[in-house]
Amino acid sequence: MRNKLPSIYQTARKMAVHTDPRSVVAEQYRSIRTNINFARTEAKIKTILVTSALKEEGKSTTACNMAIAFTEEGKKVLLVDADMRRPTVHFTFLQNGKVGLSSLFMGTATISEAISETRIAGLDVLPCGPLPSNPAELLGSSRMDQLIEELKKQYDVVLFDSPPLLSVTDSRILANKCDGTILVVRAGISEQVTTARARDSLHSSKGNLLGVVLNNYRLSKDRVYGH
Repeated sequence: MRNKLPSIYQTARKMAVHTDPRSVVAEQYRSIRTNINFARTEAKIKTILVTSALKEEGKSTTACNMAIAFTEEGKKVLLVDADMRRPTVHFTFLQNGKVGLSSLFMGTATISEAISETRIAGLDVLPCGPLPSNPAELLGSSRMDQLIEELKKQYDVVLFDSPPLLSVTDSRILANKCDGTILVVRAGISEQVTTARARDSLHSSKGNLLGVVLNNYRLSKDRVYGH
């Protein structure tokens, strides 16, 4: 059975910062961006990993909206789909995703061929590409180190969407290579014990945990500030 592509409505809902810029949700993503900018003053944070403890906690949606929020500052941003097991970035941006990160490892494409522009000014994406059989080995390789350095020269901010921390080792490998990590938890779904295990796994991999994003939390109307 063919995979069903998401509708335009579903895609728009995932990019709230772009499609509904005056919403409370969009403003919260801008707050996260501001907190990251102030997180470390002695050195710029250019590479950011976005992950979660388990699947379906909102990491991909968070990575997408944070990427858009950084473009609003006039920055050149790249969103990398490093979830080489269940990639979704190409769906969000309505691309075929046949060429991407894995193509760079296989040598079947150059960086410029693998990266695609989006309709959002300043935002490019690097889809996953064909699913490899050994994603952890690829992400942990010296070639990945070289790619990160090359991408840092071309972009102000590089965000990595990655698999859940407690499912596979991929995110722990990337956390060690990135300047900082954002851990996404979902209100009403994520459990304290799994979130704590995810935090501990980041520490054991010597990842720099910048903070935790609480996703899908519903504010009461009297707590929403408008003007």
